[in-house]
Amino acid sequence: MKLSRLYANQPDLFEPVDFVQGLNVVIAEIRLPENRDKDTHNLGKTTLGRMLDFGFLAGRDAKFFLFKHFDTFKKFVFFLEIELTDASYVTVRRSVEESSKISFKKHEAGHQDFTVLPLSAWDHVDMPFDRARDMLDSLLDWRALKPWHYRKSLGYLLRSQDDFRDVFHLRKFAAAHSDWKPFLAHILGFDALLIGQHYEKEDELSKKQGIEQTIKNELGGSIEDISKIEGILLLKEQEAEKKQKLLDAFDFRAQDKALTKHLVDQIDERIATLNAERYSLNQNKKKILASLEEEQILFNPDEAQRLFEEVGILFKGQIRKDYEQLIAFNRAITDERRGYLQEERAEVEIELKRVNTELNVLGKRRSDALSFLSGTDVFSKYKLVSGEMVTLRADITSLERQRSFLHRLQELRTEIRVLIEERGHLQTQIEVDVEEQNSDKTSLFSSIRLFFSEIVEEVIDRKALLSAAPNQLGHLEFKAEILDESGNATSADLGHTYRKLLCIAFDLAVLRAHIDEKFPRFIYHDGVFESLDDRKKENLLAVIRSYADLGIQPVITLIDSDLPARDEEEGVVFDDAEIVLTLHDESERGRLFKMRAW
Repeated sequence: MKLSRLYANQPDLFEPVDFVQGLNVVIAEIRLPENRDKDTHNLGKTTLGRMLDFGFLAGRDAKFFLFKHFDTFKKFVFFLEIELTDASYVTVRRSVEESSKISFKKHEAGHQDFTVLPLSAWDHVDMPFDRARDMLDSLLDWRALKPWHYRKSLGYLLRSQDDFRDVFHLRKFAAAHSDWKPFLAHILGFDALLIGQHYEKEDELSKKQGIEQTIKNELGGSIEDISKIEGILLLKEQEAEKKQKLLDAFDFRAQDKALTKHLVDQIDERIATLNAERYSLNQNKKKILASLEEEQILFNPDEAQRLFEEVGILFKGQIRKDYEQLIAFNRAITDERRGYLQEERAEVEIELKRVNTELNVLGKRRSDALSFLSGTDVFSKYKLVSGEMVTLRADITSLERQRSFLHRLQELRTEIRVLIEERGHLQTQIEVDVEEQNSDKTSLFSSIRLFFSEIVEEVIDRKALLSAAPNQLGHLEFKAEILDESGNATSADLGHTYRKLLCIAFDLAVLRAHIDEKFPRFIYHDGVFESLDDRKKENLLAVIRSYADLGIQPVITLIDSDLPARDEEEGVVFDDAEIVLTLHDESERGRLFKMRAW
């Protein structure tokens, strides 16, 4: 399958581009000296690739220039003529104004002009967009891509400047690795089904673990032991059943008896214990306060000196000095003890606060119980027991909800364990498959990596390594590296120029490896010679021509300043038949769209 023709209903603004079987060259000539040092020239060599993508039914994107400048382009209708594997042709008709309505026309001869053909003469007219994509997928019949859609491969077939940043991970693959790695593995000859299933298991596992965390958050800090929940629930249900019988019988003697026993055995006993504890704490607090007061030093050396002078005793400073030293020594000894006493006092006060709080609660419960026992109004008792029933029912409902969550949590953990085990099995199978494809010299992957290295070596006289291996998580990691003379990977591939070369080599190697299958036969590379020196440009051009001779249709774009230098004896770089489109900067007529830049 190859490109045949791209044209529009306004040929004066968009001239037809007729593609040829072999090498196709789109050259932009910078004729004005003031434009030679510019990085971009907006002549349309990159836009051509975008228009091919539009013809291959790219989705509508508000940032795409046709829709971004809708008023300028709304009257355009574009036609992409494609040569099919059986040498017949199909033309895809797509307008800008109604870009979601697609028409198809199959025909035997190429390079047709259907701009004036009435819609009634088309085979399929104004098909809805999704159905039109499926129709084109069927017509192209790229069976080697199955089960993937034809659109999946176009990122590698239509490489713009932005797509040379990474050999494998294209700009259009902005989604998760699960969106593109299985497809890439497939065209490289690995078992993509295993890789896809591995990502699906991971996704399912992640979702289950998310639900597990949500349930744990719902439970908060509550019990996660199902046995404890069941036990507490059983006791609550039994208590509720007893109270319900009391309410049904309207007889509260049993309730009075139980309440009396509870009052004596638990509440009064606990109150007595707490009172004893409070008495002990108060006594300790009193002793601590007394100790703190006793440790105050009441002796004053100055007053003692005056007293001794009044009675006629000579002081002469020595006795005063001895007492001051004694006081300092005493203070040093007692300061540490005072610190311990202060800490003990704080602890006692905290305990007293706790005891007093619990005594207040128990006192209220005791008062309520005595009020219930001494009451003679049976309706008040009925009301009180009913209130207790409401509380019990609420507790039971809460416990049942926790039990339900815990049952679901247990089920999830079982499912998670199964998924982890299944993921592990898939990871093992992936590792086995990758090892087989790497070690088998006749495998598709081995062929691609040989073609890949040959291309790079022919261009820069260095071997290159294409590798694929699963990481610790079982995900395939793809690498394309340039090797030094010793066969070790170097950092040369990190530069933009060599990275672009690796991308070109990869795309060509994949097409060559699939050349005997129903697989795309064209490739579009924008700015193919940019930054290479003349010798490497000639080497790359020789490689591209050799691949064109194999039946692949390369479409390359370049600026005339990127042409390899030639003397008169060597002649021109490209034949006239190879140049399918010449652009220039002298006037609007030199642009792809013959109009002012938008």
